[in-house]
This record gives sequence, C-alpha cells and structure tokens, in this order.
Amino acid sequence: MMRNQKFMPAIKHLLVISIAINAGLVLKLLHDNNGHEWATNGMNEVRVAKDVFHGVQNLSRATDQYINLDHGDPTMYEVYWKQMGDRTTLVLSGWQSISYFSDTKNHCWFLEPSFANAVTRLHNLVGNAQTRSYHIVVGTGSTQLFQAALYALCPSNAPEPMSIVSAAPFYSSYPLIIDCLKSGLYKWKGDASKFNKGEPYIELVTSPNNPDGSIRQAVVNGSGGILVHDLAYYWPQYTPISFQADHDIMLFTVSKSTGHAGIRIGWALVKDKEVAKKMTKFIEISSIGVSKDSQLRAAKILDVIADTYEHTEKFDKVKPFFHYGNNEMARRWRQLRSAVNKGQTFSLPDFPVEKCNFSGQRFGTQPAFAWLKCEKAVNDCESFLRKHNILTRSGTQFGSSKRYVRISLISHKEEYDEFIQRLSLLSSMDTP
Repeated sequence: MMRNQKFMPAIKHLLVISIAINAGLVLKLLHDNNGHEWATNGMNEVRVAKDVFHGVQNLSRATDQYINLDHGDPTMYEVYWKQMGDRTTLVLSGWQSISYFSDTKNHCWFLEPSFANAVTRLHNLVGNAQTRSYHIVVGTGSTQLFQAALYALCPSNAPEPMSIVSAAPFYSSYPLIIDCLKSGLYKWKGDASKFNKGEPYIELVTSPNNPDGSIRQAVVNGSGGILVHDLAYYWPQYTPISFQADHDIMLFTVSKSTGHAGIRIGWALVKDKEVAKKMTKFIEISSIGVSKDSQLRAAKILDVIADTYEHTEKFDKVKPFFHYGNNEMARRWRQLRSAVNKGQTFSLPDFPVEKCNFSGQRFGTQPAFAWLKCEKAVNDCESFLRKHNILTRSGTQFGSSKRYVRISLISHKEEYDEFIQRLSLLSSMDTP
C-alpha cells in the first residue's frame, strides 16, 4: 500500500542545492574562460553535474510515496486470473455448505472430497510431492496446519515443553506463532544450527527457504528429532522441481501456489495416520473445521491450473499457469539484479541452476522474496530503505543481521516496477 508523504528529509534539499551551486560555478568558469581545453573539460564537468542533479531530482520525485514490500501479498497473480475470465467462476446455491461435515468416512471429516482430489491431481501433475499413502489434512492456511502439527507431535505428558528450532534465517512468524499462546507443549529455541542439546526437538525445514530462497535440509543431527517440512514455495514458478518430496509431514498453501491468499486454505500431506488424526482434532477444537466454500473455490482453481496443461486445446490464448508464473518471476529477478548491479550498495544471493523435471527447463531458484544485503557504510538496511519510503522486513526478525532485509517480489507490477526504479537510483548513486 502506498500513501503520500508531506515532507522529504532536509538533507535531500541540501544535496540538491549544493549540486545546483556547483553546477552554476562550473558554468560561470566556462563562460569566463575562452580556452578550448578548459571549454572541453568544463563541458564534461557540466554533464556530470547535470547527470547527478537529475538523478537526485528523480529520486526525490520517486520517493514521494511509500512502497510496502514487507508482506508477501501475492497480487502479482491478479493479472493472470483476470484473463481467465469465468473459467474459475464458482456458483454456490444457498442450500450448499449447510452441514459441518464433508466426509464422515474420512479422518479429516471436514475435508471436501473435490478439494482432496484437486490437491492430489496437481501434485501428480507437477511431481513436487508424493501423495500415495499420504493423508490430507486441510487447514485455514498453512499457519493453522503448522500449529496443528506441533499439537500432534508434542506429547502432552512430557516433563518439559518440546524444543522447536529452525535454521537462521528462519521464517519470521515461527517464533511469533510458537510463543503466542505460551503453550506448555512446546517452546521456541531459535536457530537450529546452534541447537545441540540432547533432548527431544522439532526442526522446521522451509524449502525453498523464506526469506533467503535457499534449498534446505535438516540441520540438527539429534536422535530425538522430528521434522516438519514447510514446502509453500516448492512450485515450478519459484524453483526447479528436482525431486518428488516424500517427508513425514509436508505443508502447502493456496496463497503461494496459486496466489489466492484471501481464500485462506492450506493442506498437509501426512504419512502417519495417527498424527493426521491429532492434527484434525486440533483444527476441530480451534475452528470446528475449515470453510467448505473456500475449499470448493480452491478446488476449482487447482483443477483449472491442471486443465491448462492436460486440456491445452481449451486454453489456446492463455499461457499455462506455472509457465506464466515462472516467466514473470524470471523477469522480476532480472530487473532486480540489474538494479543492484548498478553500484556496490546492495548485494543478492546467487542460486545454482538445475533442470526442472516438470518443465524440462534449466534455471536457478527465483524466490518470491529477495534477501537483500546492504553493503559499505549501511549498517541498518531496513532503516536506510525506509528513509526512501521503501518498507521491508529487517533481517533481525529472521534471526539474522540488520544488514539484511526481506523484500516481497510478488506485488502488483506497477508497485514492483516503481520499487525497481527507486532501487536503481539508490544503487547508481552509490553514496548512501
């Protein structure tokens, strides 16, 4: 979201005035001296002064509004779904979704069969996760499923709360969610790479990782550990699908796979039936199930995505969904790297190139977030960018340094392009 700012920092005005005065002096010297050599050199100096002056003017105009890239709001996908027209339209009659129950024969009794079928179909198409012999648990986003997994995995009669860890930089909401209710079942213990206690623990493995986009594996080698894999971004628009995941508990969400964050639907693939039952019990207690309407709409969307690949004749003028997403993420990362490479103020991580088993293409991970580092004299990257009205999330919230920030790359095109323009100016000035 963007809003007007009434005043710009005084230092920016002083810089403009200083440049204008110096440019004026150069012009005066050029006018007063008839020497050809001085005229040539003088004109070069004038050009430099004008370039810097216009750069500062452009930066001043660009920073009149806030750009909020703190949240991962996936509005990037709005353009794609608009062009799909009524293909994803779903009409529900007033008599539908009356009952609490969806499928009483299923351990997850509020799971809509059509949603379960759509999830299985999409995973089988993409090849990013094994579904055979897995139990599907639906939740209100992956956040509720994450809490349900902790509830299911932590023994209620343990003498001490179970330790929860994740390798830094870790997802910033993990400690907030875990510490929110001050549960006696579990406690946040921070960076997994620093955890070496001989006690039971749960390690959260996010891959690709939020915030830095790295492909992750478990870090702790303890014998009493349990792993929960958050695979929200393991989709072919963000990273090559190089293997079919088959972990004990895998969490996914509609918000990052299709861009429909407002539906608030996620799902877990769980090997152990008893764990799936306990996760279901948590959701039953906390929200008495999950919205049927949201599940039905999500099922429709997932099926349409699969249709763009399996029934291409119906979508001759529309690019298949994951190909569209991959191209758009590639474009945004090209823009971002180009902006950063204009100077030495910022840096970005590099990602290895791999073949994607789904698309057959070779490319490097192009995450939904950029893990940007401020170099040189900038010690607090979030504060530095905030001065130029770019709102980001500090690395300190991810268990890392304040030299880093997480930047969302999946906002509206207009907002993202303005951010790129502003970052390019900051980078090219190279004097924070």
